[in-house]
Amino acid sequence: MTGGEIIDYRIADAKTFSELLSRMEQGWGFEAAQLARAYKIILEMARDKECVKFLSMTANLVSTGLRGVIAEMIKKGLCDVIITTGGTFDHDIAKSLKKYYRGEFIMDDRDLKKKETHRLGNILIPQESYGLVIESFTMQMLKEITREKKSFSSRELAEEVGKRLRDENSILRSAYEKRVPVFTPGIVDSAFGTQLFIYSQTNEFSLNLLKDMKELSDIVFSSKKTGAIILGGGISKHHTIWWNQFKGGLDYVISLTTAYEFDGSLSGARLEEAITWNKVKENASIALVHVDATLALPLILAAVYESL
Repeated sequence: MTGGEIIDYRIADAKTFSELLSRMEQGWGFEAAQLARAYKIILEMARDKECVKFLSMTANLVSTGLRGVIAEMIKKGLCDVIITTGGTFDHDIAKSLKKYYRGEFIMDDRDLKKKETHRLGNILIPQESYGLVIESFTMQMLKEITREKKSFSSRELAEEVGKRLRDENSILRSAYEKRVPVFTPGIVDSAFGTQLFIYSQTNEFSLNLLKDMKELSDIVFSSKKTGAIILGGGISKHHTIWWNQFKGGLDYVISLTTAYEFDGSLSGARLEEAITWNKVKENASIALVHVDATLALPLILAAVYESL
């Protein structure tokens, strides 16, 4: 035996989210135990004034209503640095200007194509809410910002986009208002990135991703401690843990993922594996929850806000 006994629990009289998570921890119900642990680590990280808090996230989440939850999270100061994928620009711009709709995972995709509607999982995106909207916004922005300078990092582009969006649920707008830098190492893998390329063909414009790396390096090396909330995997997860290895690894890290480690993927790799690469410290506070972030993050944050 390695711990206390498992205590059966009931929830009818639980009055707060934090109390619910506490009872789930007592019951020790597989992923419920990890969910409760993730809550405690985020709370600990939020209270640690020496900790620089990273938020790593994939763009698919921005297409959902979780976008507003993440924007709120930024405004409440739960992250100091964001690392994300190129599609975050796409969905954040599109949802600020147009509408997405609820669908199902199983639909007639050929019929949706005839109706000029894209499907992203169970999210429906009318074509009129996506491509041309992003293209028009991006081209106008590029014309404005290249009057004075010709080279931009992904962090600078995120700031310029956020400055122009007027949606309170916009992630890039919230980051701009709170002065939270947003880094996007795979920025060209997006509709937004494609427009950057098209504009560069007839105008003087270039990306400076090495400037992003210099800024990330400065952030990591100037920090006393670092922590990360990792939503999903991919390039944003790897970029987050990669840069933190140069300071000896993360002190706190929680991951919400639906990926598993059996194929050797970075997305599914256990956080303990990162210890062998010096990306996570040996004594770090760690919680890996195999769960859809749209389900778990609101529950965890609701409990954190109560406790803070």
